Amino acid sequence: MDSTISSSASLSIPKFRCFDPTYAYSPTTANHRRSFSNFSPTSKASSRVNMVDFENSERKIVTGDSGYVLEDVPHLSDYIPDLPTYPNPLQDNHSYSVIVVHKDSPRGTHFRRAGPRQRVYYESDEVYACIVTCGGLCPGLNTVIREIVCDLHYMYGVNKVLGIEGGYRGFYARNTIPLTPKVVNDIHKRGGTILGTSRGGHDTSKIVDSIQDRGINQVYIIGGDGTQKGASVIFEEIRRRGLKVAVTGIPKTIDNDIPVIDKSFGFDTAVEEAQRAINAAHVESESFDNCIGVVKLMGRYSGFIAMYATLASRDVDCCLIPESPFYLEGPGGLFEFIEKRLQEQGHMVIVIAEGAGQDLLTECMRTMDQQDASGNKLLQDVGLWISQKIKEHFAKRPKMPINLKYIDPTYMIRAIPSNASDNVYCTLLAHSAIHGAMAGYTGFTVGPVNGRHAYIPFHRVTERQNKVVITDRMWARLLSSTNQPSFLDPKDISRSKTEEVSETPLLSAENHAQEIATK
Repeated sequence: MDSTISSSASLSIPKFRCFDPTYAYSPTTANHRRSFSNFSPTSKASSRVNMVDFENSERKIVTGDSGYVLEDVPHLSDYIPDLPTYPNPLQDNHSYSVIVVHKDSPRGTHFRRAGPRQRVYYESDEVYACIVTCGGLCPGLNTVIREIVCDLHYMYGVNKVLGIEGGYRGFYARNTIPLTPKVVNDIHKRGGTILGTSRGGHDTSKIVDSIQDRGINQVYIIGGDGTQKGASVIFEEIRRRGLKVAVTGIPKTIDNDIPVIDKSFGFDTAVEEAQRAINAAHVESESFDNCIGVVKLMGRYSGFIAMYATLASRDVDCCLIPESPFYLEGPGGLFEFIEKRLQEQGHMVIVIAEGAGQDLLTECMRTMDQQDASGNKLLQDVGLWISQKIKEHFAKRPKMPINLKYIDPTYMIRAIPSNASDNVYCTLLAHSAIHGAMAGYTGFTVGPVNGRHAYIPFHRVTERQNKVVITDRMWARLLSSTNQPSFLDPKDISRSKTEEVSETPLLSAENHAQEIATK
């Protein structure tokens, strides 16, 4: 039932690959060398695990004779000896056939391939699972909840699933709702989350106490990078207590800023829905003389939604994202480009990500480093700010009066149900999470890596943020589509290329050279 990367999977050398060296987990795998790094024992005297302790958690590295490196995820048998195993109920399902495993996988860093295993570490009537959603809203949350509940029931015969209401604090506030296939049958058609959500409220000791008191043995945590950090700390405390509890993360961020995985769920829906706002801005701008439509989209630190929505629309004249600095005044500045575009066609559309231009706002406003409950920096409203700056600039030029229409669809986009593409993707994520938990894996998050779903250690998806590479081809395609200036000088481009090379993780010099050559 396990599988690995095939020899024809990709024409280029990816940064990460999916690999499973054995058809079932074994702590002592022949011909494979297992090492542990960055392990710092947790004091048993401590009743609370600090939020930064996940960085010092035990990391499992398996190397093989062929030169591959498997960055493995924790397993219950790592800290609970002599765990019994049971036949997988799916072994008689013809849809899950055994696939040959390739042990001579190419060199590079790999992750364990997601999917059902021959043996499981839970009996169906033993499982008591819980699901919690944390952080901001995102299209697809209800779909993930539905698929976890239904697939646990229909694939593994699990009947006890608990919904934790209101985010992490729901664990110790004792807000719960029993989840059955009947309860969740139609929730994928709604936006938001039926469990409710919140930011903050993470008290590790209270959360794990609640898990232990309730007898929960599988925890499914849906949220962004901050939520996954919290999940990692929960796992560490559970491992310290020696509990047979599998902790699984399903990464959620509408900004698509979680690293390693190909994309996060809800992103396709967000890009699609953003088209409505861009189209409205385009219609407005075309209907008035010298009209500028400004659309602010999500993207606190990463401008993926703005970039992809701009490329999909073809009606955008300028896209501004956090990764690409810009300036307003002077030759080559934004104001000069706006004047030029208005003279050429009499209207234009600007798309700006919410995190763009924050350095310019800081210069002209007294801002404080305030944070929300999740630890995210509170940003100034760049959409309103840049709209006002444009108005002030053209107010000094009476010969070119302008109209400006500002549209902020942020919460409209976040609150809608997921589209067909994201619904399918959410199903695959839920399947991967369930198979991993039943097989005894823990302390991992799920997601596609180069097109193949894998189990990824928590620290991998929380150590940095995924950002648009402005020296990459996708950004170059956008510049070609909008015909906007890059707003960069050669020094900025050189510095960005240097940072991109230095941040490429766990690749040998040879593989790194091949990676660059195939872009």
